[in-house]
Amino acid sequence: MTELTGPVHGTWEPQPAARWEDAFLSGNGRHGALVFGDPNVERVVVTHHTLVRPHGSNPRPPQLAGELPALQDRLLAGDVTAAESFTDGRPLQWVRPFHPAFQVRLDRPAGDCHDYRREVDFTTGVVSATCAGWTGRVFVSRADDVIVQHVTAPGLTLDISLDHRLPGAPDGLGVGHGAVLTAEGALLSLLARYPQDDRAFTGVTLVVVTGGTTTLAPPRARVEEARSVLLLTRVRRHTGELDVTAEGRALRDLPMDHDELLDRHAALHRRAYARVTLDLAAAPAGRALPGSELLKRPRDPALTERLFAAGRYHLLSSAGLFPPRLTGLWTGDWNTAWSGAFTNDANLNLQTASAAAAGLPEVTEAHAALIHRQLPDWRDNARAVFGTRGVVAPAHTDGESGHSYHFSREYPLHLWTAGADWLLKPLVDHDETHGVRDPRTAAALAEVALFYADFLTRTDDNGQLVVVPSYSPENRPADASWVTVNAAMDLSAARHALRTAADYHPDTPDADRWRALADRLPPHRINEDGALAEWAWPGLADSYDHRHLSHLYAVWPLEEITPYDAPGLAAAAHRALELRGAENDSAHGHLHHALVAARLRDGERVAHALGQVLDGDFFHASLMSAHYPDRHVYNADAAHTLPAVLIEMLLQSTPHRLVLLPALPPSLPAGRLTGVRTRFGAEVELTWAPGRATAVLKPTRSVRIEVRTSSGDAEPIDLVAGEDHVLTQGAW
Repeated sequence: MTELTGPVHGTWEPQPAARWEDAFLSGNGRHGALVFGDPNVERVVVTHHTLVRPHGSNPRPPQLAGELPALQDRLLAGDVTAAESFTDGRPLQWVRPFHPAFQVRLDRPAGDCHDYRREVDFTTGVVSATCAGWTGRVFVSRADDVIVQHVTAPGLTLDISLDHRLPGAPDGLGVGHGAVLTAEGALLSLLARYPQDDRAFTGVTLVVVTGGTTTLAPPRARVEEARSVLLLTRVRRHTGELDVTAEGRALRDLPMDHDELLDRHAALHRRAYARVTLDLAAAPAGRALPGSELLKRPRDPALTERLFAAGRYHLLSSAGLFPPRLTGLWTGDWNTAWSGAFTNDANLNLQTASAAAAGLPEVTEAHAALIHRQLPDWRDNARAVFGTRGVVAPAHTDGESGHSYHFSREYPLHLWTAGADWLLKPLVDHDETHGVRDPRTAAALAEVALFYADFLTRTDDNGQLVVVPSYSPENRPADASWVTVNAAMDLSAARHALRTAADYHPDTPDADRWRALADRLPPHRINEDGALAEWAWPGLADSYDHRHLSHLYAVWPLEEITPYDAPGLAAAAHRALELRGAENDSAHGHLHHALVAARLRDGERVAHALGQVLDGDFFHASLMSAHYPDRHVYNADAAHTLPAVLIEMLLQSTPHRLVLLPALPPSLPAGRLTGVRTRFGAEVELTWAPGRATAVLKPTRSVRIEVRTSSGDAEPIDLVAGEDHVLTQGAW
């Protein structure tokens, strides 16, 4: 493992992985690899973002626009169950499930194995294992989009095979194997055709042998007395047949040298990973522990350091063709929970929440690619369900379809209108961070505004616009059904989308109209408990015990409600946070709670929410996480969201404000955060210790900002592009 500034940038274990959940991970945002690290039976499970299983569903949005006015009439008249039958009658359909491809299996004659160690180096993405002269290395190349395995040992003897037999693999999977000898060694292939479908996927592995002999025992290749074996693997999803010979030629065109392949990849991966680091002054003894032992010490700063590093590593490694799924880019089981989907109503944005600040534009670009690829389907959703122009995002997608077809009476996700603004917000943050407005984001925002211009036609008795139907994922009022009027998230999303679209299109006639629409939306409501109500409509009572915090969208990720600009509403939002339960203890609920608490300057509540995750046994030895306590249900939410929580409690920014140490817990009295990016165009290096703190701002553009410290004091400062600005406080 490599050290950059003190913290360990990797993790290690003294035993091979017995479960796929504990396998170390590598990925390039397209291909993924789960590496078990067993020298006698080495297994590498291969995944790819495109691998979703067809299941015969109807992936079209329901045609309901003609019935919408009648539904609106009933909801506004007080019929709190009006939307329960507002579907096309189909049963709940999940999106196509994400699944693994196969495992590359290396069987080696049993032998003495002492001094075993497996590790993953976050700075390079290399997973390695060593044992008694045997060394295995695996990485997934960002430069060449190939899984690279390299095994060395004296007199190396291996049986190499591609094995589709993974947990949950369907019985009807049509599998064919190929094996041919080549000048380099051998070419292995595995074709898997989905049951009752013309779609398939094919894996191809080029085996490059140095020394020794190579023979075939189909479907395996056998290598004897070699000095090293290099394996290059790709998987393709396709219809019809794939030309395996052409795929083999493409692999032969790559360098046949492991070190050259690694250098090409590491130059890209290291540059991205190393942009931001967090040093919490952990003791060397804690930093030296294997991950599984460190996880038993949830209050050790060394664990927080390592989880921050692992979260950035796994987030970077899972983002490329797409952003991370519920499981990132990895799974070892065909029965992936919740289809391993992109879950848009909470999880995706939580996982990618650190991208702008943590210096990972690669993640935002992957997020943008998913959105822009699916915009035609979002237009279909708007037309089919609401009868409008513009776009409406789905709550779930498999990456292929952006249509809203995952819904039911209890989950009326086809009526969620806030999704497009929620999903575009990270792209707006990215533009602010880099000081350049992406024309693709501008165009998408205009389409969201067009939707609201057509949709927001109903008014209340005061002449204010109402959002009807309205849905707060995935909650319902205590005294009504799931779909109602004026959910707080919908109001905030509509206001933000209209005003942001106007800002991106200032010189168009639509800008004034969009701002005028935003101004006609009603304010948030404060309920009888003094809390920001989840529904700003009279007679709808809050349901507090729920994992989602959609109603606090105005606090995070928006800045509609802050302690500085709207202290009264911020106090009501804080009361709402105090009353919120944890429901089923899902990791995303705890960390969403922490992000909102950080914006509200409540360090104790941030620490408590983090503690629920760190104490709850949410992390596997791989440092990938689970959805529930006790490592139940493999899921990337905690792993990928935790870096965002740590950054938000240390530093927050808007285009004209910097907040330093807003929610620092007492358990982290000293540390250093380097390379973090701000939305006013400066890189910040923050150092703190008891009684003192220093922030070095390195602006790339000139701007006046307001600096807020932990004491609540405000100070305006002028930043000049290219000139460092140092802020020093005796105590923040």
